[in-house]
Amino acid sequence: MSAIAAKRFTEEFATLLDRAVAITLKSGQRITGRVLAFNQSDYSLWLADAVTGEGRSSRRLFVAGSEISTIEVMEEGPDLMELYERLNRVFPNMVRYLREAGVIVVMERVRVTKDGLVEGSGPVAERVRRIWEEWKAESGQKG
Repeated sequence: MSAIAAKRFTEEFATLLDRAVAITLKSGQRITGRVLAFNQSDYSLWLADAVTGEGRSSRRLFVAGSEISTIEVMEEGPDLMELYERLNRVFPNMVRYLREAGVIVVMERVRVTKDGLVEGSGPVAERVRRIWEEWKAESGQKG
């Protein structure tokens, strides 16, 4: 059971990539920025466009995992599970959701991201693009 929990923790942590976060350090200092990368072994972070509580800004900032007290996600990305389910209805058993990467792969040749980037060409890629546009419009109306 602990292996499953560890895997889920890592998957959840990976969803921080490219998201705006607010980090509180053990010293009480607060830093905001966008997560560029993290070290899985100690959860150190590289932040882009970081701003400290004192107002200092940095294009790139390294934060040691041992100094982090809390991480707050400032912007939630779209949940691709609903899009995955929709695509799986159209392309049964030919769709994989790579949650860590935030990517859905259709028929092993078309990739779609939360930002709507559809990689691939041909009729399948066009169909995936249309489905993504419909999903995005509907989820925009909900929120």
